[in-house]
Amino acid sequence: MKAWHSPARGLTRRGISLALPLVLAACAVPQTTLPDGEPGWSGRLSLRVDTEPVQLVSAGFSLQGSPRQGYFVLTSPLGTAVASATWDGDSAEWRQGNQVVRKGSLDELATELGGAALPVSALFAWLRGEAAVADGWQADLSRRGEGRILARRSTPLPSAELRLIVEP
Repeated sequence: MKAWHSPARGLTRRGISLALPLVLAACAVPQTTLPDGEPGWSGRLSLRVDTEPVQLVSAGFSLQGSPRQGYFVLTSPLGTAVASATWDGDSAEWRQGNQVVRKGSLDELATELGGAALPVSALFAWLRGEAAVADGWQADLSRRGEGRILARRSTPLPSAELRLIVEP
């Protein structure tokens, strides 16, 4: 029997070995039972935190729940789940491949992962179209009817910018 040495086949094997963790991550999206009537949103997001070096995250997202309980999934451009978070009143957990980060609250988790304090409660209000105050953050909801939300943080440093495009 001839060994599998074709360059094209080698690329295929490497492609499969690179894609496998993404496929497994998609299968590992947490299943959270939420109370009936909990809202949900999906679309694209971009978060820029002006640290040195600048941190930039751009991905698809799916969010369901409230600041008290819910889940959040980040997806690749192909729609594959690459990371997820679940939270309730007692804890919050982030999963990305084999990496798991646990914190006591969604606010703590968002701060650690985002490199800056993120306005979690205000974010849910903004998604519902409600103006909400968040320390240092200014939200522009003028294009929310088009599914666009822009929020900027100027203080404390580092500054940050969050852009959301919510699909209908």
